[in-house]
Amino acid sequence: MTSRARLHADELDIDETLVRRLLARQFPHWAGLPLTPAPAAGTDNVMYRLGDDMVVRLPRKPDGAAQADKEHRWLPRLAPLLPLPVPEPLGKGEPGEGYPLPWSVLRWLDGENAYDAPITELAAGADMLGGFVAALRKVDAIGGPVSFRGGPVGVEDRWVRDAIRELGADGSVDAVAATALWEETLALPQWTGDPVWVHADLLPGNLLTRGGRLGAVIDFGGLGVGDPACDLMPAWTLFTSGTRARFREAADADDATWARGRGWALCFGLVAEHYYRDKGHVLAEVGRRAVGEVLTEYVGGA
Repeated sequence: MTSRARLHADELDIDETLVRRLLARQFPHWAGLPLTPAPAAGTDNVMYRLGDDMVVRLPRKPDGAAQADKEHRWLPRLAPLLPLPVPEPLGKGEPGEGYPLPWSVLRWLDGENAYDAPITELAAGADMLGGFVAALRKVDAIGGPVSFRGGPVGVEDRWVRDAIRELGADGSVDAVAATALWEETLALPQWTGDPVWVHADLLPGNLLTRGGRLGAVIDFGGLGVGDPACDLMPAWTLFTSGTRARFREAADADDATWARGRGWALCFGLVAEHYYRDKGHVLAEVGRRAVGEVLTEYVGGA
């Protein structure tokens, strides 16, 4: 959750009837296939499973307009270089039938999101996801779009301080520790290397599991280039104190990038818990966990 989600609170009206009309007009060869709602743990897309091996994905918000173009341009280039399966674009839909944004038909990837079916083999998951982050960072990033989390985490300063103030007031967060760590984060040296590829949203809802093992990475709406620190958030949103070091080693993160990654985890956790806690959304729970893991590590002197 960042300021971009807050700026577009009004979601587009998307239902099965609309999706069928879009398919019939633009992909008539698929229009007769079964269409069933697919669970989406995130906030950015509505998904419908199409037949046995495809999924239709439509952005919920106006700021998702570039997602389909980005996926269709870049995922086929990135996929062969990555150690985990990623979505395969099959068809790019255009605005129509009252729906104003581009949308996608993608190959279906088997598995459940890691919110609903958590990774139980965490050590192996840390190695695999860390390796994914490292591999993505090594791909030639020339011409890549700037990621919404590709710059300094300090752009979220206002929202983080609001969250600390309100969560601290009711005792949900140790405001003193959170403020101290946030101030340290803002003072960290910034990324001075060339921009690299980042997924930017490696939250549990964008990871698929099968039998407790990490199986795929999905939802590349935040894909872009910038500082790799944001892709280290899973260390605190997903992994434990016992597996965090394995993730860091596999991701090949230096001290400064690791510290900025912890700042991103604190930022995400505070803002997500603050924004979603009264909305019954799973991101509030993920945010709460991230804040707890980060501050426990910080206070403990790790």
